Amino acid sequence: MELRHLEYFVAVAEELSFTRAAARLHVVQSGVSATIRALEQHLKADLFERGPQRIALTDAGLALLPEARATLDAAQGARDAVGQVRGGLRGTVTVGAMTSVTILDLPGLLGRFAADHPDVTVRMRAAPSGSAGLAQSLLDGEFDLAFLSDIDRPHTGLSVNTLARVRMVAIVPAGYPGQSVTLERLAEHPFIDSPAGFGNRVVVDRAYAAAGLQRRVALEVVEIGTAPEYVRHGLGVSIMPVFSVPLDDRGVKSLPIDGPELWWTLALATATRRRPNAATRRFLQLASDYVTTG
Repeated sequence: MELRHLEYFVAVAEELSFTRAAARLHVVQSGVSATIRALEQHLKADLFERGPQRIALTDAGLALLPEARATLDAAQGARDAVGQVRGGLRGTVTVGAMTSVTILDLPGLLGRFAADHPDVTVRMRAAPSGSAGLAQSLLDGEFDLAFLSDIDRPHTGLSVNTLARVRMVAIVPAGYPGQSVTLERLAEHPFIDSPAGFGNRVVVDRAYAAAGLQRRVALEVVEIGTAPEYVRHGLGVSIMPVFSVPLDDRGVKSLPIDGPELWWTLALATATRRRPNAATRRFLQLASDYVTTG
């Protein structure tokens, strides 16, 4: 068994497509297929269930995947050690990212990292299920690191570095009476919020559970920054981090929440079972310089 066999296997396992894996590896598809067949023959087990429209990992493939990633990580660590002696970082960093987080200058961070380390490839992907999905992908070894907000379970298996804590406020229609508002009063209205698994939703759900109150989420929006538009059109209220409050406040206003303050957090996490390579460690060091407020 060669490292190349494991590299090809991980690519196919993550892409669930021989075609996409070949494009990612910059090789022809037939070469990927032949390498996977050779690995299966060596292990005397099928690693993929192949269908006309899709492929899936077998039980053997699922068992191999974390071990293959760990082996490739160890090999990359050896290359990093030599590379640092020779000067300059090399390798790949795969980053899990959130969207609509304006307090993080992600383009600036990526630009600085690329300028400082041109021989490192950075891959960035989002998770459609929010921070919960990013955390799980990190634990599964799909990412080297991930930007997370609050998740609905302890950070078991994750090393988490908090970059910022941001106060949350209520977004209500412009004519809403009062200079502040309680959670109980907000619960009289339908809510616009993120789907389950997103950090914003986790914080607000926890606050209502702690207060022994119930609310009704009428609309779920993936981009929390769009929630004020729905509030503006009379569809409900929202609670969101202050950085997402629109500068153009026509039709809406923000109010502080009476009672315990609600805080949204931004963190950068790695999986404790995987030793970060040198490029990942450098990315971690740079990240806090690109958070614009806390």
